[in-house]
Amino acid sequence: DTYRLRSPPGAAVAVEVTGSSGVAAAAGLYRYLRDFCGCHLSWSGAQLRLPEPLPRLRDEIRVSAAGRYRYYQNACTQSYSYAWWDWARWEREIDWMALSGINLAPAFAGQEAAWQRVYRSLGLNQSEIDAYFTGPAFLAWNRMGNLRGWAGPLPPAWHLKQLYLQYRIVERMRSLGMMTVLPAFAGHVPRGVLRVFPRVNATRLGGWSHFDCTYSCTYLLDPEDPMFQVIGTLFLKELIREFGTDHVYSADTFNEMTPLSSDPAYLSRVSNAVFRSMAGADPEALWLMQGWLFQHQPDFWQPAQVRALLHGVPLGRMIVLDLFAESKPVYQWTESFYGQPFIWCMLHNFGGNHGLFGTVEAINRGPVAARRFPNSTMVGTGLVPEGIEQNDMVYELMNELGWSQEPLDLPAWVTRYAERRYGAPNAAAASAWRLLLRSVYNCTGVCVNHNRSPLVRRPSLHMDTELWYNASDVYEAWRLLLSAGAELGTSPTFRYDLVDVTRQAAQQLVSEYYLSIRRAFQSHALPELLTAGGVLVYDLLPELDSLLSSHSLFLLGRWLESARAVATSDQEAEQYELNARNQVTLWGPNGNILDYANKQLGGLVLDYYGVRWSLFVSALVESLNSGSPFHQDQFNQAVFQVERGFIYNKKRYPAVPAGDTLEISRKLFLKYYP
Repeated sequence: DTYRLRSPPGAAVAVEVTGSSGVAAAAGLYRYLRDFCGCHLSWSGAQLRLPEPLPRLRDEIRVSAAGRYRYYQNACTQSYSYAWWDWARWEREIDWMALSGINLAPAFAGQEAAWQRVYRSLGLNQSEIDAYFTGPAFLAWNRMGNLRGWAGPLPPAWHLKQLYLQYRIVERMRSLGMMTVLPAFAGHVPRGVLRVFPRVNATRLGGWSHFDCTYSCTYLLDPEDPMFQVIGTLFLKELIREFGTDHVYSADTFNEMTPLSSDPAYLSRVSNAVFRSMAGADPEALWLMQGWLFQHQPDFWQPAQVRALLHGVPLGRMIVLDLFAESKPVYQWTESFYGQPFIWCMLHNFGGNHGLFGTVEAINRGPVAARRFPNSTMVGTGLVPEGIEQNDMVYELMNELGWSQEPLDLPAWVTRYAERRYGAPNAAAASAWRLLLRSVYNCTGVCVNHNRSPLVRRPSLHMDTELWYNASDVYEAWRLLLSAGAELGTSPTFRYDLVDVTRQAAQQLVSEYYLSIRRAFQSHALPELLTAGGVLVYDLLPELDSLLSSHSLFLLGRWLESARAVATSDQEAEQYELNARNQVTLWGPNGNILDYANKQLGGLVLDYYGVRWSLFVSALVESLNSGSPFHQDQFNQAVFQVERGFIYNKKRYPAVPAGDTLEISRKLFLKYYP
């Protein structure tokens, strides 16, 4: 992809943008807006004050992308972020994708409707299908064969709405010159297939993560079984008939699931069967596969196993996403995926957690190093966060690197970023960003961005408070941003960042109060325990909750109301809201993946995290008063009732912010700045 910017002779047109595709032209347009007009566009807001008159260019600018593809989206993002989106939100995202230069992305909505048609045509009844699909907030893991039935079934209206969305998504993406990735058959089938075809060769897989066979242990068809090709080709033909195709298909057979055998011949047969079922429906098929499995289970995926799986597909007919390349690149130990093309991806975020985080040095240098790797098969860069709408700066940087042949000067880049984002130069804001860049955004080594802060985890006496940066840098950035409030306070993006940095500072403070609570308990100092626990439970957490409640993007109510808005009946609204509440808390019926998708949202901090901390402090006080030891197991049983109670509390949370962000942040600062 290439774009060109030039100012033609005469005053009528300030700048002319042309590109080799719609996406390339859009990326050229954003380049002009960003670098010459000082504009900014992100998930948390836009700053689009254009100068009058529009600036003209002295020289023509021609830019070619660093690789064939700029990819976006993770299989999990469909559930952690997009689960409840309407068309207006999708349209905004697709426009952002185009302006960011993204030209390859999944279009996964509506696939359950197609699967339902296929299953019905095979002879399954509706109850068997209903027992298979999960609820909307967990579909990502149903599609990868990890879960079945949990928080389901899917109402008929869900299928209709998702089909309608998918039509518009693929039409909009293609009109801008993007390639859509459609889902394909990975081999997992509902149990009903065994009733209809009793002689089919299918094996029940083990439980996934902390789920037992109540909601996990799906069936995997043997790759040699003729039904593998029948079902796979039937499904893909159905999808292509409905939505057309750009010939790229996604399938993940062994996502966090150990294959039945480590025999290389078996693994080659599986990947070959998946590919043949694609090619049976589309002779030009290209398989896009997430490479997460190789680094997630390295003991199983030794070089022989990786090579076998990859070589089951003709060379060049598969693209592997090196999903966590900024921390655990796989291309380096697989001779560049043994000849299959790959995309160097930044994963960055797990579970859609809030928390300032980045690996800026790794992403600035990683793609360049991968392109220069001996016999490199790298064909592009990708953004693959599990959840979005966090840490805008990292994604803006990564999008820019997709068009850059060399690393960028990061301190200079982030200074310009702050100016564009807020629409005016401000020395304090720029200093704050340079501090954040060198500290919280510069994790080095193997960095896994799961927010493990005591704030968002079930309390215990063994909590992790380690940081990869100096806490004092975030406190100082907070002070600097607040000092810029008088000049920049009307900027929506500034207010978002002030909430986010204050939230990070408060998260650090929670850890410090937790350590005081733990020390006081372990040294049997009841007055100190009451003081530290009292401040945490009755002041710091309520203040943090009111800060988050002052911004629309940090509201629990926004997440819950967006879930209810998809519903076509009260019964659906209840089901969708329970889905939305469960995902960000218990993640399963029994806290199976507890707090994996934790968020810091107004309403959630007070009524979920706050109540847990209150119970914990009370239990410790009671232990000191009575002289009986604190038992974590007993506490876990009691706190589970609190966690479960939150999911079913039926309280409606506001979807509209309340309070002044600047005032609340200043109040917190005056009380708590160390």
